[in-house]
Amino acid sequence: MRKSKPKKRILLPDSKFNDVLVTRFINDLMVDGKKNLSYQIFYDALEIVGKKMKDSEVAPLDIWKKGLQNVTPAVEVRSRRVGGATFQIPQEIRDSRKLSISIKSMIRASRKRSGRGMAEKLGAEMVAAYNEEGAAFKKKEETHRMAEANKAFSHFRF
Repeated sequence: MRKSKPKKRILLPDSKFNDVLVTRFINDLMVDGKKNLSYQIFYDALEIVGKKMKDSEVAPLDIWKKGLQNVTPAVEVRSRRVGGATFQIPQEIRDSRKLSISIKSMIRASRKRSGRGMAEKLGAEMVAAYNEEGAAFKKKEETHRMAEANKAFSHFRF
């Protein structure tokens, strides 16, 4: 490679839960540099999750983490041209990309949901992901199905 790899930025943990994963989620949730607003949306969403799941003994942050784990894909398909034909080749995903894909799919699915505010939509998506349902979980299942269907082309790996 001509260029050196860029240095990985060190994220500071958030002030409420002291968790770096929360900071990473909030950074992806942020639009137009409005970080305080995204913090507020995330914390309000966790409160909504706490109200919805008050009968369970699990903390809202643990519900969010489990939901994020449920929407994390293990494999993905990549396009590769071989002899004039384009094949969808299944590949395993490295851990940092897995996390990035799961965060972005949860945020994208919550933005597409119907509801009053973003906090309410995000909270509903967190609960849906925890219960292994919702748009983000369906996206993961679809990715796994495509990888399974194209397993025959795995010998064309990069």
